[in-house]
Amino acid sequence: MTRSLPPRVEAIFWLLLTATGYFLLASLSLYATKGADNIAAVWPPSGYFLALLLLMPARWRIASFTGMAASSMAANMLGGTAFAMSAAFVLANGVEAAVALWLLRRREPGELSFTAPRDVVRFCGAALAASFVGAGIATLFAGTGFDFFLSWLTTVALGILIVTPPIVMLARLIVSNAFSNAPAGMKTEATAILTGAAAITAICFSQSQFPVNFLPYVAVIVASYRLGPFGAAAGILIVTIIASLLTAQGFGPIAAIDGEPKVKIFFLQFYLLSMLVVALPLAALLVVQRRLSRRLEQSNRWLLQAEAAALVGHWRVDLVHWTITWSDQSYRIHGLEPGIPVDVDYSVKQYVAEDRLAVRKILAEAVRTGKPFEFQGRILRADGKIRHVKSHGSIETGRGGKAAAIFGTVQDVTETVENARILEAARSAAERVANTDMLTGLPNRRHTLASLEKALAGARDHGAPLAVAIFDIDHFKRINDAHGHAVGDDVIRRVAQRAKAALRDADMLGRIGGEEFVCILQRSSAQAAEIVAERVRKAVEAGTAAEDDLPNATISVGLAVYDGEADVEELLHRADKALYVAKREGRNRLRSAA
Repeated sequence: MTRSLPPRVEAIFWLLLTATGYFLLASLSLYATKGADNIAAVWPPSGYFLALLLLMPARWRIASFTGMAASSMAANMLGGTAFAMSAAFVLANGVEAAVALWLLRRREPGELSFTAPRDVVRFCGAALAASFVGAGIATLFAGTGFDFFLSWLTTVALGILIVTPPIVMLARLIVSNAFSNAPAGMKTEATAILTGAAAITAICFSQSQFPVNFLPYVAVIVASYRLGPFGAAAGILIVTIIASLLTAQGFGPIAAIDGEPKVKIFFLQFYLLSMLVVALPLAALLVVQRRLSRRLEQSNRWLLQAEAAALVGHWRVDLVHWTITWSDQSYRIHGLEPGIPVDVDYSVKQYVAEDRLAVRKILAEAVRTGKPFEFQGRILRADGKIRHVKSHGSIETGRGGKAAAIFGTVQDVTETVENARILEAARSAAERVANTDMLTGLPNRRHTLASLEKALAGARDHGAPLAVAIFDIDHFKRINDAHGHAVGDDVIRRVAQRAKAALRDADMLGRIGGEEFVCILQRSSAQAAEIVAERVRKAVEAGTAAEDDLPNATISVGLAVYDGEADVEELLHRADKALYVAKREGRNRLRSAA
């Protein structure tokens, strides 16, 4: 507030502001409404002084305490109080302010906010504690009884509770330019509401014929609702000033009470305190409610945006009334305009027939167990398109732990499913390429040996019959040299085709290199394996030269039946030895391993 002033000038500013304001308020209070023992019904100077202490920099508080002490001595002595008693009152008022300031700053040194319910409670507690301490000091020096203590406690507490909030809030509004930047309509409304509160209070407390002192309550509640904590504090301050002045002059329903002056003062204090207890917390709670409402509105807006971006909607089934609620994105996922009435049965029937029963079972099981659920299926949209959707959800339970509702999300995962399908197809194609011999289309060496390893494990673990036949093309080098490599490749392809056609469905043929092939004969006894291997040899011999003008080609075959070999290499080695026997004995023949 005073950052542009030199330090000495700023110190003088706070001293004079404290002294002048405190003196004027003290003098007016002592003059206007007096209770027992010459104690004012409301003591605004204490609230004014605490407000300044909360607003000013900490380094100028000593100067402010000095100004308060001087002005308090002057006001009390001018009001007829002796010097010693005035000094005791000054001490009590100073300690009150120090205690209230310490209680408000000791845990949370930041600014006190009257828009936060917690801070409002802290402020009220600090005001009552400080008033209690001040009343004790004043009573100790005055040597009077409980009536004096209670009168001091209530007047100072009311002064702090009623005067401090509007001064602090108004000063912050001015410093932050919030007041000057407020729309003209808001300023007009605030002026009208507070003026109306003043007029209503003046009317109510200028007569005693009609007991309408509840009307200022209504005015303050309206101010609280429309203007927030500042409206509540300003309205209470206006009611306090007008009600105190008119009651002191003998006007109004409180002045008409048949009783001692102190009874009337206590009733006025109770009236003002009850108004304060209702209005100020209510205004703070309204601020919190509006803030939470704005956050909720913003969160809902972000939720809708997130749902639209992620293609995720949410839904809720009320199991008691058997109704369903969809979010806008849920409607869009199903191809419908948001807001169209839908029911539970319609929602389930959107799933294709193959998935519908599974969805019903999953939901029924979730309701029965109360456990979260997840399912994926296909829906037939209103536009005839089929979309893949995925739902997650949980069960809401009511009293007694009984399922009351199902809450879930639904996500359009069509693109994810399609991408997964494409990826799987690409993976399968890549795997086929990696496992296939490109010349013959047969399994390559890696795939053939892996399959043989698996078959050997089955034979070893379960006793399944197994045999392996290795064959290669006789004199293949001569074919290549005489006819060229292209014809040689055609011969290899034709041998592969004829050999594969001669095998059983359970058998496997693979090319393991050059003109060399391996047959994996599963579930075959030694005799059956020999029959199949011989059939392969004859098929190659009979079928190669007859087509496409290819040169004659025959094969030599070595056969080995599984006999407890430890690994694939040992079994293949036995078959390979039999192959070489077949070659030595003239080729185009089958030989079995010993």
